[in-house]
Amino acid sequence: MKRTASILAGVALAALTAGSAAAQVSVKLGVLNDMSSLYADISGPGSVVAARMAVEDFKADAKGIKVEIVASDHQNKPDIGSTIARQWYDREGVDMILDVTTSSVALAVSEVTREKNKIFMISGGGTSDLTGTKCTPNNVHWTYDTWALANGTGSAMTKKGADSWYFLTADYAFGAALERDTTEAVKKAGGKVLGGVKHPLNSPDFSSFLLQAQGSKAKVIAMANAGGDTINTIKQASEFGITQSGQALAGLLLFSSDVKALGLQAAQGIVLTEAFYWDQTEATREFSKRFSAKFDGKMPTSAQAGVYSSVLHYLKAVEALKAKDTDKVMAKMKDMPIDDALFGKGSIRADGRAIHPMYLYEVKKPSESKGPWDMYKVQATIPTEEAFRPLNAGGCPLVGKS
Repeated sequence: MKRTASILAGVALAALTAGSAAAQVSVKLGVLNDMSSLYADISGPGSVVAARMAVEDFKADAKGIKVEIVASDHQNKPDIGSTIARQWYDREGVDMILDVTTSSVALAVSEVTREKNKIFMISGGGTSDLTGTKCTPNNVHWTYDTWALANGTGSAMTKKGADSWYFLTADYAFGAALERDTTEAVKKAGGKVLGGVKHPLNSPDFSSFLLQAQGSKAKVIAMANAGGDTINTIKQASEFGITQSGQALAGLLLFSSDVKALGLQAAQGIVLTEAFYWDQTEATREFSKRFSAKFDGKMPTSAQAGVYSSVLHYLKAVEALKAKDTDKVMAKMKDMPIDDALFGKGSIRADGRAIHPMYLYEVKKPSESKGPWDMYKVQATIPTEEAFRPLNAGGCPLVGKS
């Protein structure tokens, strides 16, 4: 909490770049996420560090762009998130909101952003509805979404013979979307869903839910939750001996911070889909080591890496235009290809989906790990053209109109 308070105080009171008299454009960015609860390690203060690094690496001030960053905690509550967004846009001059873990909050912030005609670049929020039926001209969904996770983990495990599934689902927008998208992927791959149970957000006890899942005899118990909920599910499943009895756990949204918190002994063998892993390439290792040096020795999650990359792309558009007009910047970001050291080559589609490769990983056994953050081994690369839902399949009303 002291670390969080220090970071928030620093970014709230001062610009990240001092600016100069010759600055052509001044922009203000707001990092909005869970700073103190079950998703804080996924995004939280680390996303503020990532945004700061993007501004520094871009050398924004030297290019005539003065950047200020503010940050706040939405407490995983849509009403609080939308209130902060409205205040930032109306009173504090924020031009773009970043990150926003918790899909229900992201959907609420999306509506405010559209109303105020600002820009919303989502990294932590996951529901694919943000580029589907709830898409807006103001959204860019950068890192992952529920369709990509379902397509990666659900399809791969089913095709390998894990063809009966039972869901433990967080009872809010993200969990519902992830269960829906994974169910579709499992059935498409020839599997079946035997049932499921919903649990409250930030639940301390999963025993009754796990017993129901165990009783289903499904080959796969799918965790359609995230952060602390996923960690607690896996810990308690291990205590119950569920995986030892032959049922597999599928981490439909599992971040490196979750695996680190669990330890390889508990997490080994879990299959997951990610957009970014710190030890993926020489470029990701270089970035991650710099991030770690600034953030208490922690390696970045994919959500934090997505904040870094989305800020870079936004600043490139502002530099090219020498302006921050919302409509022009959005058009420029969609026009410019993504050629990203962390996420690879891609683009932003008409529905606001940033497309890039995704990766299927398996968590290493303790005996396979060579260090405290050496956690994943690659099972497959999902190419850009296959990683996300087809453009015409999401129901976005913007498709065909841009």
